[in-house]
Amino acid sequence: MRNATSNTQSSTEAQEERASGWRTIRRMLPYLWPDDAPWVKRRVVFAMLALLLSKVIAVYTPMLYKRAVDALAGEGVSELVLGAVGLTVAYGVARLMSNGFQQLRDAIFAAVGQRALRALALETFQHIHKLSMRYHITRKTGGLSRIIERGVKGVEFLLRFLLFSIGPLILELAMIAGILFVLFDAWYLAVVTVTIAVYVWFTFTVTEWRVKLRRQMNDQDTDANQKAIDSLLNFETVKYFGAEEREASRYDAAMAGYQTAALKTAYSLSFLNFGQSLLITSGLVIVMVMAAIGVEKGALTVGDFVMVNAYMIQITMPLNFLGSVYREIRQSLVDMGEMFSLLQQPSEVQDKANAPEIAVSGGAVTLDDIHFGYDSARPILKGVSLEVGAGETVAIVGSSGSGKSTIGRLLFRFYDVQSGALLIDGQDVRDITQESLHNVIGVVPQDTVLFNDTIRYNIAYGRDGASEAEIIAAAKAAQIHEFIESLPEGFNTAVGERGLKLSGGEKQRVGIARTLLKDPPILLLDEATSALDTETEQDIQTALKAAGEGRTVLTIAHRLSTIADADRIVVLEDGEIVETGKHAALLKRKGRYASLWARQANEQNAA
Repeated sequence: MRNATSNTQSSTEAQEERASGWRTIRRMLPYLWPDDAPWVKRRVVFAMLALLLSKVIAVYTPMLYKRAVDALAGEGVSELVLGAVGLTVAYGVARLMSNGFQQLRDAIFAAVGQRALRALALETFQHIHKLSMRYHITRKTGGLSRIIERGVKGVEFLLRFLLFSIGPLILELAMIAGILFVLFDAWYLAVVTVTIAVYVWFTFTVTEWRVKLRRQMNDQDTDANQKAIDSLLNFETVKYFGAEEREASRYDAAMAGYQTAALKTAYSLSFLNFGQSLLITSGLVIVMVMAAIGVEKGALTVGDFVMVNAYMIQITMPLNFLGSVYREIRQSLVDMGEMFSLLQQPSEVQDKANAPEIAVSGGAVTLDDIHFGYDSARPILKGVSLEVGAGETVAIVGSSGSGKSTIGRLLFRFYDVQSGALLIDGQDVRDITQESLHNVIGVVPQDTVLFNDTIRYNIAYGRDGASEAEIIAAAKAAQIHEFIESLPEGFNTAVGERGLKLSGGEKQRVGIARTLLKDPPILLLDEATSALDTETEQDIQTALKAAGEGRTVLTIAHRLSTIADADRIVVLEDGEIVETGKHAALLKRKGRYASLWARQANEQNAA
């Protein structure tokens, strides 16, 4: 009973894989025959013509070889015009032409394949950036990059070999089978047909088994790559805890799994190759023995014997090729299937149809009875309502887990509220385009992450096309210009991966300069100084205060000393607003804010 269930599951999985393979092929076909690019269609047609000429010449070539041999053996009376030498030269020219048309086919089609690869890579890259924050925090970057890398590599291969291998192989085998039937007899055709049928069955069956092994190897490869990238991204943490050996053991364990899977794949490949060789050699020997008997009886010429051998070898080459091509096509379908599954992953946050761009007049922010939770079973915000006037600076404080940072994520629309509304100048953020929303909000996070490029590039990232003067002005406003000028390479100084060559304060100043260059009407400071020392924090606070002039500022703070001069302070606790007012008034009230203030003051005194 268990075996029957297992077989049913295996059959179902195989059907799902085949269906997935056909879906992948259909998904890819528009790149081969696009309606908006006629030049691609022309290249495909010309490539197919070159392919057809190549196959016709390839099938005719052994006949020239036969006639040359017969002429040398004195049996080719009708070939006296060309002679053995002329036939040999013609044979060589035919081989050259066959190869030449193949190369011409590849040259014509190269632009089609590269266009498809580029288009799919771009589509995938853009789609990943459109996916929600929830998706990105649940996926590992290393595994994601591996899926994209393998999927994109499979595009050109699949396009090329679906078009130039399977169909052409069937055409070539059919022509050769027809020639053997016409020039010899049905027994030759029968042997060739049976050999090909058994060969194809064996190849496909073993390859299906190998695909499962290859998938296991890919999974192990992805796991090892994830662990390597994760470890390298956390280089400092590894050093802090002296965990180099621990990380090496963890990575080696993943590589050991990959090694085991890779060895199984290699062993199965050897079995497949030997089985293919056994089958095709058996067919070749049988046909050659039949031809040898025919020569001995005088029914065939030596040239016929040579021609049969040439045709069998000509069959052997594409059949051997079929084995590797089928394996690669199956693997490409698996790899591309993963990538297309990624492309089909819906974005959690999407613009409404014909959504307008936001129109900001002052930058007033309204939170109207907002309810939200990352998990429906665990609500974070429970009916939060808040009015932030245009040009006002409002600070949101509270203990960890109270929902402070969640408000910032909702404002930037990384997530949509589950009930209630979040409005900017009376416009619900769900009703306007995300791009325009992002353009009017500047964010300075707790940990500014920089690109592995120069300081100039990272500041200029705030606004595409910014001039050198504007970049310098932003650096001065963020109080980092003097530091940059003191560096040997100035603005051309490389910051390293994630900005690791700069200190925390220097990175924050670059982040502030980047945001100032963006010049948004609304500024979100998400615990922008909580990771800095007191002296650096005071310097950064001066820069942030200058950055907030003339803007609506929403500050999410952990250190209460940084927001004492805010126009209004909102105290959030367990997803609800429990207090609101100015610093002095809240201290007099002796409520939750006063308690938090006293606790932090005691901690600072104790330090």
